Amino acid sequence: MLRRILAPALAVALLSLIAAPRLLACPFCSAVAQTFTEEIDSMDVAIVGRLVEVPPAKESFDAGDELPKAKFEVVEVLKGESHLVSTKPVEAVYFGSAPKGSLFLLMAVDPPNLAWSTPLALSPRAHKYLQQVVKLPRDYASSTELYAQRLSFFMQHLEDEDDLLARDAYDEFARAPYAAVIALKEKMDREQLVEWIKDTDIPASRRRLYLTMLGVCGGKEDVPLLAEMLRSSDRKQKAGLDALIARYLTLQGAEGMPLIEELFLKNESADYADTYAAVMALRFHGTEADVIPKERVLEGFRLMLDRPKLADLVISDLARWEDWESMPKLVELFKNSDEKTSWVRVPVINYLRACPLPEAAERLKELEKIDPVAVRRATTFFPLGPQPPADDSPAATAGSPAGQ
Repeated sequence: MLRRILAPALAVALLSLIAAPRLLACPFCSAVAQTFTEEIDSMDVAIVGRLVEVPPAKESFDAGDELPKAKFEVVEVLKGESHLVSTKPVEAVYFGSAPKGSLFLLMAVDPPNLAWSTPLALSPRAHKYLQQVVKLPRDYASSTELYAQRLSFFMQHLEDEDDLLARDAYDEFARAPYAAVIALKEKMDREQLVEWIKDTDIPASRRRLYLTMLGVCGGKEDVPLLAEMLRSSDRKQKAGLDALIARYLTLQGAEGMPLIEELFLKNESADYADTYAAVMALRFHGTEADVIPKERVLEGFRLMLDRPKLADLVISDLARWEDWESMPKLVELFKNSDEKTSWVRVPVINYLRACPLPEAAERLKELEKIDPVAVRRATTFFPLGPQPPADDSPAATAGSPAGQ
């Protein structure tokens, strides 16, 4: 019932996702937090400070009590030196219990009366890292070469012993253009990437990135490992499944389609999440990569029409790729849908609205007599009709931003 209620809204979100340009290094990755670079850029002042005075311990606070502030000696100014007009220690609200002498990153806005953020504890290694980060090229976004130089620094800190640095390095890659990642191919350590991919303790988000990078520097010798992971019943082995499938297909090409179809598209016992991951991976290959012919991807998607409960996952793709051959099958899905599959009706209506063939208009009239409510829903949520990106739109011309 919940899915029936949410189906139209999900369809809107799905089409928005499909139409959005994919410009990041990993379409299956998402940044965890702001990078150090982004945070420092958004502030007026950034310093590395040494804790010199800890506020007195207090178990409780009454309304109106001043929050405890610690004092930090300025060790190094990373940004905004002109706003630090005093040599006095910086005071910032602090609730921690670090020993005196510990290093912290402190940032502030609104000079001259600076408002300081919560201090972030730094290891000596993190201090050195920040010193290097602020010296990296500042106009990197204008040049693939400069961006690649920048990423080569962060690549050294992927899975760093200091998790703070490992997370920041990952976030830098998650935001980077794929062209800059490709430019790092010769500097990538394929064996190290394979080792990380095998490590089931590594977060799925980072694993997706390493799979993407393996797609850049790997080869046919990596296919057996990826196929084994795809077949595994261990959920940890299949963490980041969308990226795993995409990378497998990148390295294996169209020859890899039968395995994906067997495991996830035709297999009615496959988990919904796994089938959805396969659809996302194939959608990437159909829209942004040229490893597998689009017609071969469509063959896989058509298999989903034999699974009415999940057919709505691919109907918008069939319309965007002008697969009008599937019209008879979709019309039958509409007519045969019941309360467990009725959510396919709005996508089918939008498919027919997108189709320029005269037969589509006839079918629309026919289906409107069966379910006029579904037609109203479709026209309400898509008043201008489905809008798949044109061939020359950013989404269609972005190249292969993440997955080769």
